Amino acid sequence: MKAVKVPKKDAEKTMQMLKEKGLFDSSLAMKIKKGHIVIPVNSVKGLKGLEIVDARLKKRELKPRNLHDALSGKLSKREIAIAPRAFDNVGDIAIVEMPPSLVKREALIGKALLSLNRHIKVVAKKAGVHSGVFRTQKLKVIAGQKRKETVCRENNVFLKLNAETCYFSPRLSTERKKIADLVKPGEDVLVMFSGVGPYNCVIAKNTAAKEVYGIEINPDAHKYALDNVKLNKLSNVKLFCGDVRKIVPKLGKKFDRIIMPLPKSASDFLDVAKEAAKPSAVVHIYEILNQDEFPAETMKRVKAHFPKAVLLNAVQCGTYGPGIIRGRVDFKVK
Repeated sequence: MKAVKVPKKDAEKTMQMLKEKGLFDSSLAMKIKKGHIVIPVNSVKGLKGLEIVDARLKKRELKPRNLHDALSGKLSKREIAIAPRAFDNVGDIAIVEMPPSLVKREALIGKALLSLNRHIKVVAKKAGVHSGVFRTQKLKVIAGQKRKETVCRENNVFLKLNAETCYFSPRLSTERKKIADLVKPGEDVLVMFSGVGPYNCVIAKNTAAKEVYGIEINPDAHKYALDNVKLNKLSNVKLFCGDVRKIVPKLGKKFDRIIMPLPKSASDFLDVAKEAAKPSAVVHIYEILNQDEFPAETMKRVKAHFPKAVLLNAVQCGTYGPGIIRGRVDFKVK
């Protein structure tokens, strides 16, 4: 087979030229030979001034670009068409949604996903929807290490958790940073429904907040939150396990900033937020609702408890379906 032989120092610019002319043969591997690089070509036409040689070059193993490429030749075209196209990354765990008709192929699909990304050590499929008071989701490991515990890294903190027993969304990493950026030095912050402590840890690590309180009803998530405070060496985080309705009155404390990241029912706890808010506090409440109702419907519920509340900001920070969003309203207590 024909190839171009060039000194190492000229290899990069020669490669660029060959690619621009469409002459580089990407199916074959290059070879290093006594200070030279042998580059495979599919034609020698127009290659004046270059040394053309006959070379024995190995076939190049092309890495699949995506899961469907990795499954090519292993599944039928019909199966590939319905195979997962995307997955959620929670630490080193990949979580996929598997069609029921591919249940006998799930191990093969899981192994293909492992081969695509060296950072993934576990592949699990969703075995149910988020449900219950704890908003958790059943998972089944289909490839890799047999575990559901992992460590996520975001915004300068580490977060240890069990992906099945604790609710956690890595997609909200940017959202948590945005809230942290609003926190002012010396503030007392309350995070309702604090889970494994992502808001608490991100705020405590990246701001000069005085104290960051967290309340979580899921005992397993609370246990991990305590671990995460130690893991990140934080001294200004205080965590409580239980119902916010019962915990907040016992705190005997008012807060400068309150975060309510429970989008399906956060508005049901606005009366609790009112009890915990300082006279000029800022509250961040998340809701899932129709896009055309946002933020008017949220503010209507806010005004029922905070008649003089001032809207500071309204942000769409996720979608749940056609016309349905996850929105955040920031308002100031008056």
